[in-house]
Amino acid sequence: MKRAHVILLAILSVGLTTHGTAPVQVGGAGAHAGSTLGDEMARISRTLQQQNPALSPSESERISHAIVRSAARYDLDPELVTAVLIVESGARPWARSPKGAVGLMQIMPYMVEDMRMAGNLTTIERNVEAGCLILADNIRRLGEDDGISAYFWGSNIRG
Repeated sequence: MKRAHVILLAILSVGLTTHGTAPVQVGGAGAHAGSTLGDEMARISRTLQQQNPALSPSESERISHAIVRSAARYDLDPELVTAVLIVESGARPWARSPKGAVGLMQIMPYMVEDMRMAGNLTTIERNVEAGCLILADNIRRLGEDDGISAYFWGSNIRG
């Protein structure tokens, strides 16, 4: 697992999210080895429900499916996407920031204007896909550590 993933997962594992939720466990060492797609989705779904008990089983399954599908499409680790989603929104699909970011991945609407994505940014699938596209582009342009940091901080990357 790459250093940025380890750092992000370590932060989550000690419960230092901004939403005051319980500690997170997203997979573990070798979580992908020998696991099936169904196992991975079930693991992500359980993690989402731990973070947001208000999610119904069908909502957590829908989110986990969107994570796995979009992570694969943009060549991202689903555990990284899950960790980003939890830090950004606490796994709350309805989340809105005071600055206007929306949904699970806390996307600023202006960020997707030129992406030509079908669907409403507030839907689970479009929101996760847009977040994955932005995250993957950041990592491609800036490298993994700075790309993940840029997702959280924008162009004003902090230490």
